[in-house]
Amino acid sequence: MNWGDHMNSTFGAKLAQTRKDKNISQKELAEKLCTRGISVTNQAISKWEKGSTQPNADQFLALCKALEIDDISLHFLGEESSLLHGLNAEGVQKIAEYADVLRASGMYTAKQEKGASRILPLYSMAVSAGTGQFLDSSDYENVEVEDEVSQKANFGVRVTGDSMMPRFSDGQIVWLQQQQTLQDGEIGVFLYDGDAYLKKLSTSNGRARLISLNPNYAPIEISEFATFRVLGKVLQ
Repeated sequence: MNWGDHMNSTFGAKLAQTRKDKNISQKELAEKLCTRGISVTNQAISKWEKGSTQPNADQFLALCKALEIDDISLHFLGEESSLLHGLNAEGVQKIAEYADVLRASGMYTAKQEKGASRILPLYSMAVSAGTGQFLDSSDYENVEVEDEVSQKANFGVRVTGDSMMPRFSDGQIVWLQQQQTLQDGEIGVFLYDGDAYLKKLSTSNGRARLISLNPNYAPIEISEFATFRVLGKVLQ
C-alpha cells in the first residue's frame, strides 16, 4: 500500500468510527449533508469510509459540521492545534466553555464584512413542493441578497410543503436561474397545466416525469397533451 492509499484508508476508518460513535447511519449522514447544500448519496459516504475515494474540501467541511468535529487536526491527524496544545480533555472543555461565555457576552463578536449586494425578485406566491400552486409572475417583492447567492440567480421562490425534503423544507427560499430547458436529474421549477412545481426532472424511457425527493410522494407523469414548460433551474 502506498502512502496515498494509507492516508485514504486511515481517513475512511476514522470517518466510519466517528459516524458509528454518534449512532448515525450512512443514509442519515447523507441527509445531514443535503441540508447543508451538499448533495451526496450514502453510496458516496461508503466509498469515503472504504478509502476508495475522498470528499472534496466543501464536502469535508460539511462532514465535520454534521459530525460536530471541532478540532479537525486532532480528530483526523492526532495533532493538537496550537491553542489546545498540552491540554487534557478537561482543559479542552474549559476552553470551549469560556468561548461560549465570550460569545454570549456580545462584546467579542467578530465583525462580518458585508459582501456586495444586489436586488432579486422573490415571488410571494409560493411554489408548491406538494400539490402545486400557480406562480403569479406579477406578484413578487424585491429583496437584497449578498455573495452567498449565486451570481447566476435572477429570481427566487419560497417553498411550500415537504415533498422535496430533506434538501428543501417548508418556507425555505430557493434561488434559480431562469432558463427554458433542464437536463435529466436536475432540479428546477416547472409550470404544468397552470400549476408550478419544485421537482427533479426525469426523462428516462423517453417520458418526462417530475420527481419528489421525499419518497412519500409519487412521481408526476407529464402528459404529451398538457401545457408544460421549465421556468428555471435551482442553483443552491
